[in-house]
Amino acid sequence: MRRSLFLSFVLIVLFSCAASKTKPTGAIGANLQLENLLADYYKQRMALFPVEATLNGDTTYNDKLYADFTDSYRAKLKTFYTATLDNLHRIDRKALNEDDKISYDYMDYYNTLLLQELDYPFNRIPTDQFWGLQNMFGQFASGAGAQPFKTVRDYNNWLRRIDGISVWMDSAIVYFRKGAQEGITLPKPLVQKLIPQFEAMVTATPEENLYYGPVKNFPATFSENEKQLLQSAYAAVIREKVVPMNRRMAEFLKTEYLPKARTTSGYGSLPRGADYYKLRVKLNTTTDKTPEEIYNLGLSEVARIRSEMEKVKTAVGFTGDLPQFFTYLKTDPKFRPYKTPADVLTAFRQIYDRLQPGLKASFHTVPKTPFEIRQTEAFRQESASAEYIPSPDNKKPGVFYVPIINAAEFATTSGMESLFLHEAVPGHHYQISLQRENKTLPAIRQYDLFSNAYFEGWALYCESLGKELGLYTDPFQYMGALGDEMHRAVRLVVDVAFHAKNMSREEAIKYMMDNEPISEQGATAEIERYMSGPGQALSYKIGALKIRELRTKYAQQLGSKFNVADFHDAVLKDGSMPLATLESKLDRWAASLK
Repeated sequence: MRRSLFLSFVLIVLFSCAASKTKPTGAIGANLQLENLLADYYKQRMALFPVEATLNGDTTYNDKLYADFTDSYRAKLKTFYTATLDNLHRIDRKALNEDDKISYDYMDYYNTLLLQELDYPFNRIPTDQFWGLQNMFGQFASGAGAQPFKTVRDYNNWLRRIDGISVWMDSAIVYFRKGAQEGITLPKPLVQKLIPQFEAMVTATPEENLYYGPVKNFPATFSENEKQLLQSAYAAVIREKVVPMNRRMAEFLKTEYLPKARTTSGYGSLPRGADYYKLRVKLNTTTDKTPEEIYNLGLSEVARIRSEMEKVKTAVGFTGDLPQFFTYLKTDPKFRPYKTPADVLTAFRQIYDRLQPGLKASFHTVPKTPFEIRQTEAFRQESASAEYIPSPDNKKPGVFYVPIINAAEFATTSGMESLFLHEAVPGHHYQISLQRENKTLPAIRQYDLFSNAYFEGWALYCESLGKELGLYTDPFQYMGALGDEMHRAVRLVVDVAFHAKNMSREEAIKYMMDNEPISEQGATAEIERYMSGPGQALSYKIGALKIRELRTKYAQQLGSKFNVADFHDAVLKDGSMPLATLESKLDRWAASLK
């Protein structure tokens, strides 16, 4: 999940509804002071980050968009995080029940790190090719994203939000310029990928523009007069704002910024970048592991998984070495049976069908939120990875998006089964949907954006369940799963190496291709993603290893009392959180069973 976004990226309920849902009968939060703090924090955060509110299904701020990377806006955020921590620390943690302590620790951990992050000058890089908001703007503008287009007010909200996007873009240019003056820029290859994303929104006519999408799909309830007025308004805003602002950004990046972009790959080469990277490691892994410890762990995992790959190679009768086996997996036509995007999507739906018996045995609690599989939209799939976009309201489906640039080049050996387990079911769809359906959680935890090691760790752990769930019966699919596991192990090595050890982009791409069956195009996209989001890629393997470690520990402690479905329910029950908090919670769960 991107991310991210957001972290990605990642990572994606009306506030009045969400706020009311934080206080049902029997809700978590026996301490009213903490409960009120959590509710107020969520409300204020949604006002400060209106795009986050939209992703959460809160329509209150659907007409707002702020340039939250500016120094003046970051001053507001510093005040917000400081006041939150001051108020939190006035609460006696010892007096809280166990559920409240989870919320207390969650707020203390993340707000402390978010406050520290504001001390660094990397708002001079206001957007990038992978985590940048411009990609989300495109999803919103198409009418297929979280921005609703059900009423005339919804349509007008988006028109007003476009005004904010225009300010956001012009502010981004200002901060890109500041960064160029201070020696804080994006690497050149990332700028080259960023430029086409803005150029794609510069069209000859409004009708060709992605931002015209909602006009092509008016609700049936709209009158002809309403349709005509909105059609004219959208055509005008595309001509007068959307096209000019994207043209300005593309031209700026191409002619002024690209020549000044840096030739180094990692944040360690930037002013204060080494310390910033350590903070990002802590934020993304929710551990105290140092970059060096993570690097060495990565080398160890790479060696272990290579040994497993050698076993598969031998089992299928391949006589060459491992790099030759990788080449075979990447080039043999039998692994590329698809002709159309529909063929690829059908194959993923068949995986979902095969999972059903295993899911029933391994999970007592499953989401009520609908689920769909879709192809990634054309405007962004060149730089997109497969991803899960959660439902904004638990009524619309959560969507597993698959970028299919060329169906004939989509390989069955690309780890389709493990990819589905991670991004879709039971990975992100189960975890995020169950968390958002849990109305006993405070809203800020229902819509958690911070616990990357937990939710990416859970998704990667789910890849390890393939054989338990009835998949990986084909040795080549199992090899694909090992390739995906290796991919996350390689991340531990290369993320640290180019952010803290001066590894180049080209060296990182080669290291990835030497250790997993990935194309040069795929390795390039992945390495460039890590270049733009320092530390984010570490969360997967660190989180998965912790969850597997805990499962093994409790299975040994509980013996016959251990049930894997009970364990999965316990992991997912209270939503995402820092890994140390998760372990403390599960220790109490295991003790209760003894």
